[in-house]
Amino acid sequence: MLLIRVLSPNIHFFYGTYQLTKAQPQHKPRSAINQEFNHYYHPDDPDWHWLEDAKDPKVSDFLMAANAQHAEWFSPLEPLAEKLFQGHLARRELAVTGLETALDHFTFWTMTDADQDYPCWWRYPNGQPEQRECVFNLPERAARHDFFDIGDMALPADEQWLAWTEDTQGDERFSLWIKRLPEGSAQCLLNDIGPGLCWAEDQTDTAATLLFTRFDATQRPDSVWRLPLTFDQNKAKALPETLVYREADPEFWVGVSKTRSRQWLLIESASKDTSEVLLLASDAPDSPLDCLHPRRPGVEASIEHRPGFFYRLHNQHGAHFQLDVIEETRISQTDAWKPLIEHSNTTTLEGVDAFSWGLVIAERDHQQAQVYLRRLVVDQQHRATVNQRLALPETPCSQLLEDAPHFDATRLRLREESFTQLPRWVELDLATLERRVIKTQPLHGDLHPEHLVSQRIWATSHDGEKVPVSIVMRADLAGQALPTLLYGYGAYGEPLDPWFSIARLELLARGIAFAVAHVRGGGERGEPWYLDGKMANKENSFLDFLAARDALASEGLSREDRILACGASAGGLLVGTCLNRRPHAFCGAVLDVPFVDVLRTMQNPDLPLTTAEYSEWGNPADAGVAERIQNYSPVDNITPRHYPAIWIEGSWFDTRVSYWEPAKYYARLRQCQLGDAPILLHTDMSSGHGGASGRFKAWREAARQDAFILWALGCAEDE
Repeated sequence: MLLIRVLSPNIHFFYGTYQLTKAQPQHKPRSAINQEFNHYYHPDDPDWHWLEDAKDPKVSDFLMAANAQHAEWFSPLEPLAEKLFQGHLARRELAVTGLETALDHFTFWTMTDADQDYPCWWRYPNGQPEQRECVFNLPERAARHDFFDIGDMALPADEQWLAWTEDTQGDERFSLWIKRLPEGSAQCLLNDIGPGLCWAEDQTDTAATLLFTRFDATQRPDSVWRLPLTFDQNKAKALPETLVYREADPEFWVGVSKTRSRQWLLIESASKDTSEVLLLASDAPDSPLDCLHPRRPGVEASIEHRPGFFYRLHNQHGAHFQLDVIEETRISQTDAWKPLIEHSNTTTLEGVDAFSWGLVIAERDHQQAQVYLRRLVVDQQHRATVNQRLALPETPCSQLLEDAPHFDATRLRLREESFTQLPRWVELDLATLERRVIKTQPLHGDLHPEHLVSQRIWATSHDGEKVPVSIVMRADLAGQALPTLLYGYGAYGEPLDPWFSIARLELLARGIAFAVAHVRGGGERGEPWYLDGKMANKENSFLDFLAARDALASEGLSREDRILACGASAGGLLVGTCLNRRPHAFCGAVLDVPFVDVLRTMQNPDLPLTTAEYSEWGNPADAGVAERIQNYSPVDNITPRHYPAIWIEGSWFDTRVSYWEPAKYYARLRQCQLGDAPILLHTDMSSGHGGASGRFKAWREAARQDAFILWALGCAEDE
């Protein structure tokens, strides 16, 4: 269970890119927003706050006019975007069969047809593959909606009923559906709930219980509810739901889960830096709650269970977390917890998974910026009989424990990948430690892992801190200074561990290098790395990103005049701030659903997410915090200057970063741009924070973005 954390000095070149003879967009689009930009400006509202009123028809007019300008400017690049899209499809195996997973009664897997956006779910009785049947047709459901996303899917003990949540608008408000497998009709039971579902372990032939979450007025998951169901052949009937727990503190979110042992339901209430964990017997979901880990300011914890014992991963005695154990019969004695793995100054404990034989622990090495999985086998006195790190195929790389539904599993599935190695799934036999590759993501075309090379350099930031920077490129171009896409995030302790991207190959094939700045605020070097890039330390994130950019250039890996910055969500904040600080450091930028109106958003506690974000950014009700945020908030620091070409994406139904943030950012940049480089905004009027829901639309949008990147890097003229 993971802890809750509920994103150039060569001036001539910047504008010389407009001298390309092929795929050359116009200098100044003649669209309506160019001709009537002043029409949208309100002199009495210089900060464009009027854009926050979604009910004002002028708001959608403004966004549609910006979309029209975007389309007009982009028109010459459409052939390149189509070429990138088709190239991506040619490299990818479009018909995808997922790994089979055996549960107690049935084996389940997914199959995605080559021309479909979504998979179908299939099953067969364990050991009888000849009886396979399709039980859930997602393409059929998605065909009815412009946007479609599954929040969660859950099976009860008999695996004969499927419950799921779906979002058909992109605003992350979900409806609850259920159907009898395999061919029962889908029934909608509830609307406007959270995405997560959890079955209790009280199922009989005629009844069962589901648990789910609901939102408050700011779309904060504030409550857990119990929904009794009765079954009559192929129909389910929902009885009145009952409140299990409500969280009053506006900075806390709640969630519900179940231990792998299936004996306990966990209700977790957490802010960004504090958590509380309540217990509920899974076979008696109407029983009283027990508090296993009471909240203490600044203390985070996650809980796991093995019969007779609970395990608690927490940071009460040190920022890097330690693992404690307590006997199940003594949970009311707060002093009965005993340390199992002590706090370390060199590693952060990130997660723990319990099995009948012991634990799998995820730990991050601070110096190597690498996660390792540790297998810990213990006896009844919790003395370690096995304590070993699982082998890695290479470093740096990503190694994750995949779904393991069986508590007594002795074969683990691991997912492994890196910047140069395709995702593969490995089965590890714990008895023999034999590793068997059971699947590797297929790849077609002329560029394969052996044609790529990656390396990690260490940039020196303003305070002497060493910042890891990863870069991947074609092996035959190693040693050359290449046009470079520099990506960053740097928030919430989320690490950017190595990942492979088939879409990225279209850029690498054209001589682009892809780099990742692992800045503070992320989690790449453990909990200290996160703490050094949040709240009062947020400035480190921006200076780390600029240091990464300079190191790529000074070490000869990137062309000084051809580095483009890219970030999404909180990564958009990172990029937007760096553009204000040093606009000439980049030849272009891509900001996807960017969090750029930070001060205004954090001053409005009625918006979704705001109160929960106080422990990440600070509460601007404090004048000192407000001043600190204002000093870096991208919208608040735009001034007249020469900005590089900037591509901005927003989503109309986004509840995490409201559509008006990228819209206001775009408007202010348009006003202050002194050069000819384009400032472009595209707002998806049918999606939310995650963008398009179908895979083909998402790939096509990515291809359009990549066409802009190639153009801004000066690499589109040969297409």
